[in-house]
Amino acid sequence: MENVVIIGSGCAGLTAAIYTARANLNPLVLTGVSPGGLLTTTSIVENYPGFPDGIDGFELMSRLQRQAEKFGARIQFATVESVDFSKRPFWITADGQLVVSKSVVIASGAGHRRLGIESESRLEKKGVTYCATCDGALPVFRNQPLVVVGGGDSACEEALYLTRFAAVVHLVHRRDALRASKIMAERALNHPKIKPVWNSVVADILDPLQEKVTGVRLKNVRSGQEQILPCAGVFIAIGHTPNTDLFRGQIELDEQGYVRTSQGSQTAVPGVFAAGDCVDRAYRQAITAAGLGCAAAIDVERYLAASS
Repeated sequence: MENVVIIGSGCAGLTAAIYTARANLNPLVLTGVSPGGLLTTTSIVENYPGFPDGIDGFELMSRLQRQAEKFGARIQFATVESVDFSKRPFWITADGQLVVSKSVVIASGAGHRRLGIESESRLEKKGVTYCATCDGALPVFRNQPLVVVGGGDSACEEALYLTRFAAVVHLVHRRDALRASKIMAERALNHPKIKPVWNSVVADILDPLQEKVTGVRLKNVRSGQEQILPCAGVFIAIGHTPNTDLFRGQIELDEQGYVRTSQGSQTAVPGVFAAGDCVDRAYRQAITAAGLGCAAAIDVERYLAASS
């Protein structure tokens, strides 16, 4: 039987692993389908404390994993398929194998939010993507007009990264000003290759019949007018959805699917804790995820001490 199972291996999960490992709880980390979480798809992380010159997102997560393993955390590359929190010890099924644990930390993170139009799904991996650092350098996108959808820091970062390869980057946003932090907004708007398209949404992506992206049909949210904007790729950066469907009916979730916690990281089920982007609907930063992972680990340690 495990003392603690940590579901997820992003900043929150690996920080929880570091703290619980140092507390001699011998944690088991189940990585999920994306080991290291979304940060592994980020090029340079400039706002994580301790790295004045920035650090590659994949490298940062690799260091966190090595640090957790150094203190005894066990990393298992497995995807959780089901959980049963109705009885103690808790049951977790991962890749067909049953894991039994006295406590659980849910750090399942969040996934990319989608536009929700049919052509998006039909053209995914055929010119529609959610990660510029993963796909931006592909030959199909080089020296071509590209579209980035969104107005936050992620959208600005995607657009700036794509300027290395694209002929022009159209930044499509439904409002008339970016939601991004001032420094990111200024970088994006001051770049000669980035052209903002204000008050507009993507109504359709062309052309599924050709099995490749040839353009987008934009709709102005104020006038209702539509236009076709030619492009070779669409990079969607409109936010994230918490990866919590697995836990519906097991713990309390809010209307957007974020895990409800109280008294720190405690969920409605004693012994089940949550941290990171599956909880945080306000900040969603790497450093806040790490802080929440730390808090969850301390809460686990106290819970197990009181239960023994």
